[in-house]
Formats: sequence, C-alpha cells, structure tokens
Amino acid sequence: MPGGVRAPRPSTRIRGPGIAMKKDSLKIGINLGRWISQYKLFDRRHFESFIGADDIRRISDWGFDHIRLPVDYKVLEGDAGPDVYPDSGFVYLDRCLSWCQDAGMRVIFDVHRAPGYSFTNTLEAERTEENTLFSDPSCRARFIHLWEVLARRYAGAAEDVLAFELLNEIVLADGSAWNETAQQTVRRIREIEPERLIIIGGNNYGAVDELVNIRVNPDSNLLYTFHFYEPLAVTHQKAYWVVEMEKYGRTISYPGEVGDLAEFIAAEYPEHINRYKNSFGRKLNRDFLSEMLEPARQFIADRGEPVYCGEFGVIDRAPGQTRINWTRDYIDVLNELKIGYAYWTYKQMDFGLVDRNGEVLNEEIVRVITRKT
Repeated sequence: MPGGVRAPRPSTRIRGPGIAMKKDSLKIGINLGRWISQYKLFDRRHFESFIGADDIRRISDWGFDHIRLPVDYKVLEGDAGPDVYPDSGFVYLDRCLSWCQDAGMRVIFDVHRAPGYSFTNTLEAERTEENTLFSDPSCRARFIHLWEVLARRYAGAAEDVLAFELLNEIVLADGSAWNETAQQTVRRIREIEPERLIIIGGNNYGAVDELVNIRVNPDSNLLYTFHFYEPLAVTHQKAYWVVEMEKYGRTISYPGEVGDLAEFIAAEYPEHINRYKNSFGRKLNRDFLSEMLEPARQFIADRGEPVYCGEFGVIDRAPGQTRINWTRDYIDVLNELKIGYAYWTYKQMDFGLVDRNGEVLNEEIVRVITRKT
C-alpha cells in the first residue's frame, strides 16, 4: 500500500463473516444522498446528524431491504491528505453498516466521488478537465488504493450484508479506460476479499444501453448496474442543474408527450438533442419505459444473470401524479424483468421521500416503491 498506511479496523462492532451476498439479494433499496456525498459543506456536524439509526429503522419498516450509501473519498481522507485514511472518516460507514445489520438490511458502499473523478464535473464544460482519474496514473493508483483500504477494513466481515460499488456514473468519450481501471481494481480487491460482491456500472452516467459495453469477466461475484432517468424531459423537468430543462420551464405530465420540446432544443441547445430525441413524437407511457429497458432485458438473456438498477426517480418539480404514475410503471417493468433497484433518494435533494426535518412528502410514492400498492 502506498506510504505503508495500515487500513483501520471498524470502530463499531460489525458482525460477520457470513457468506458472499447473492446477486439477486438486492431487491428494494433506497439511496442516502447528501449525507456523506453531495453534501453542501464538508461539515462534521452535518455528517453526525443528517442520518441516524431511526432513519434506517423507518426505511426498514417501510419495506426496503437495502441501502445504497454514496460516499465521497474526501470524507474518508478528512484532513489527512492523499492516501491517508484515518478512522474518523470511516465511522459513518461503520455506523450505517451496523444500523443496517440491526434492521435486517443490506448495504452497498458506493464511491460517489473518487480521487480525480466526479460525475458532477461532467455537467459543466469548464470543469471536465478536473476529471483526471483516467489520464493520470497517480490518480488511478489513489483510486485503487482507496479500494484496498476499504477491502482491508471490512475483510471477512458482513459478507452477506455488505457489497462494494466501485464508482458512480462514469462519463467518457469511450469506456475502455474505465473498463481497464475497473478490472485492475477488482483484481486488487480480490487479493484481499475473494468473495465480496462487487458492483460495476457502465459509461454515460451508467446508462442502461452501456451494459453491453462493460467488460465482463468470469468472476462469479460481480453484479452489473445501471441508472435510469428516461425520459429526461419528465424525470428532470425544470431541474436547475440541467440548463436546457430549467430554461424550457414547462410542465410535462406522465403519461403524456413532450409537446414543443424538440423545437426548443433544436433551436436553443442543439448540442444536447441526443439526450431527448428518443422521446420526441412519442407517447410517454409504460410501453416507452419497457422499450428503453430492452438493453437490460437483452443483457439478462445473453448473460444468464441478473442486473441491478442503482438509481431512478422523478424530480419534485414534476406534478405529484406524474411522479406516482412514472414510478409505478417503471417499477412494474423492473419487477417483470426481476431487476432489483434503489430509489434516488431518501432525504431532500429534489427527489427525496422526506424533507430536511424527516417529514414524509408523499406517502403514495413510498407505497409504490415498496410494492405496497
């Protein structure tokens, strides 16, 4: 390990070892965004208070069976600097894992931002050059080292409860550099953790049609994942971080159609037309969603193994009934294909089920996601 840094052991008692998690164990999950990833400020008071054991118990009581926990590498490094990982950053992972074990839930540790990479940098042209993970060997070494530290910390513990997801939403002109980095990282983890379930997504924000381009190897404990926000005009309508959707500013109902969006994008943002063209002139309904999931259906048929949807949802700026209708139809199709999933997200962040005070925003969506209605 670089610098001879020893991986700290969990500060909370983690039960184990158990047996390796089965790939079809992750059925109904939810993300914990904005806790230790995508937070507004690096603030230990926020990390200590945003999510607690009561949240995990409530999520379990609702009917969820797992948590996808996004974590940024800076939380794990703290102020220690590159390649040094003090216990203070890992305590949040330890707690969440322990809480999930107590509640009978599984958990995925998802590196959301890595040394030299953040999917949010791809949203602004002037920041894309900050993503150096795939061009700078030293960044790649730091990324692999981070996973070595994680693997050593949890080696042999909670194997049926904890899975590792290598990196969130890769965006590259070509996915080959990510394929090679992922393979190198898996090999290094396997030297420490031979059986741990490892989750790998594809290029273009983990798009479902990129599943086919992920390099598959014979490792039987790899699970391939995708994210789904189609059609973007529905799920991200009026989103302030998607400039064309914010400027378009119109309400789009589901089921329904996109109206004059094609003309608007062609005139104002022709460089983004590929994001929306599959919804132009179409009825946006369950059949549309099923068609968009055809690559997952084909991957399952070709590989004879399950896939996993790690993120999906509709922004709270959409009409409430649109959020319910889309979510119900999408989950119906996932169930038809026997695809497990994790909703984005539990708290705040424009897609949340609860507000900053923990008050439930829409009971019906909770019931739809957990298959109670």
